[in-house]
Amino acid sequence: MIKKSLIFGTISILVAVFAYWGTSSGAKDCGGIPAEKVADMVHAVIQSHRTFYTVHVVERLQAKGVVVASENWRSENTLPLPAQFLKESARLPVNTSAKIGYKLVSLWPINKQNGPKTEFEQKGLLETLQHPDRPYTEVVMDGRNSYLQAMYADMAVSQACIGCHNAHPNSPKQNFRQNDVMGAMIVTVPLSQ
Repeated sequence: MIKKSLIFGTISILVAVFAYWGTSSGAKDCGGIPAEKVADMVHAVIQSHRTFYTVHVVERLQAKGVVVASENWRSENTLPLPAQFLKESARLPVNTSAKIGYKLVSLWPINKQNGPKTEFEQKGLLETLQHPDRPYTEVVMDGRNSYLQAMYADMAVSQACIGCHNAHPNSPKQNFRQNDVMGAMIVTVPLSQ
C-alpha cells in the first residue's frame, strides 16, 4: 500500500511539474504577455531611443559643428555612431534577470561581425527585405533553453546613416536611399528560465 502511494505521489508530482513546465516555456507566454508582443515592445523602445539619438543628438550636434560621431569614438573622444550606440547599449540587458538581447545584422555590413551567422539570420534577412513591414520570428534552441528571435527591418531613416554607409570604404553597398532596408534588428526573448 505504501509502495502504491509513493508511486502515485511521484507520478502526480511529475505530471504537475511537466504541466507547469509546458505552460511556462512556450513562445505563447512571457509572464502573461505573448513573447511576440514582448519582442514588439522591446523593439519599439530600442528603435525610438536610437532614432532620437540619431536625429536629436548626432545630426543636431554635427550640424552645429559641436561634436561629430565617428567609428573610433572612444579614442577620438567623439560620439558613437548610431549603430555603435545600439551595440554598446545591447551589452547591458544581457546581464540583468530579463536576459533579453538585441543586435543588428545586415547582408551588407560595414563591420563583418554584423553579417548573418545563423540560418535564422540569413533566412530572416532575405524575408525582411521582401516584407519590411512585419517581423520575421522563429523559436530557437540554445542547449536546453528556448528563445523567441524576432527580426525587424532596419530602415534608412536618417541622412547620417545613409551618408555613412554610402561613403564608408568597407561598405559592400554604397547606394542606400531614404527608407531602404539596410539590415535588421534582432530581439531575443527567453522563453524558459
